[in-house]
Amino acid sequence: MTPLPPLRAMEIFEAVGHCGGITQAARRLGISTGAVSQQMKLLEQALGISLTVKVGQRLQLSPNGQRFHARCSAAFETLRLGVDEAHRARDPHSLSISGLPSLLAKWLAPLMPEWEQQHPGVSVYLDSTLNEDLLADGVDFRIGYGDSPQPGEHAAVLFHDCVVPVCAASLCGPCATPAALVQLPLIRVDSRPKFDSPPSWESWFASAGVAVEQPLRQPRTYSSTSLAIDAALLGQGVVLAPYAMVSGLLASVQLLMPYAHALPLAAAYQLRWSSDAFNKPQCRSFHRWLVAKGKAQQAPHIP
Repeated sequence: MTPLPPLRAMEIFEAVGHCGGITQAARRLGISTGAVSQQMKLLEQALGISLTVKVGQRLQLSPNGQRFHARCSAAFETLRLGVDEAHRARDPHSLSISGLPSLLAKWLAPLMPEWEQQHPGVSVYLDSTLNEDLLADGVDFRIGYGDSPQPGEHAAVLFHDCVVPVCAASLCGPCATPAALVQLPLIRVDSRPKFDSPPSWESWFASAGVAVEQPLRQPRTYSSTSLAIDAALLGQGVVLAPYAMVSGLLASVQLLMPYAHALPLAAAYQLRWSSDAFNKPQCRSFHRWLVAKGKAQQAPHIP
């Protein structure tokens, strides 16, 4: 296996690429420009290629340098994440939660101040990711949709949800029939192939007993439910949103439900945790609290 170049030289090269020059990198790292230049030369000698080119008075990354910098940046980012995970694992007062980005942003995050107020000494880390591997993420809990627990894990159902149409009051008021929605711009959510997409507008209209005989106006598609909800808040269209993610916005009248018809989701939201998570008292407390929140969130009866 080819030996790695000096780690310090690669660290400085990464800074040069991010900062756009030796002087800026030296200022960011708190070292002299001469030290930066020396490490750059060491790296080029170790690799046997030139990483920079002179363009006028500026030093820029060469094509080889740009490709190598992309690899270095990804590697150092992975290292930094690993260091962060190690620090959290060492901290007996930490709580690490992984979850689907939209669910964390629109459901869990607004609830967390209540729990944090009851546990002021706990350091909370929220990781919004599609990665469902608890061990790979080094987290205490994972909140997902329809996940199956892996060996060495435990799971509990949080709640079953449904999707409902929501929009800003500036777009329309309550509609007399669901067919009236056909005339409005409909925001589409399609998160595949990364994740199963929520029910489509076609499915919602069919469940509401509406025969759609014309192409639906779906001028915009988002891969994230959270972004689609934000677009609806701006009055850009109607979105089919999970009730749990918009119930607070409906209560505060930031969004309205133009027609009250719900389409149940196929699976439940679940909480998963590793076998040793309950070794920390804050994890036991969070588990009790979140399961109670899940029961309270159970989707209400909507026609």
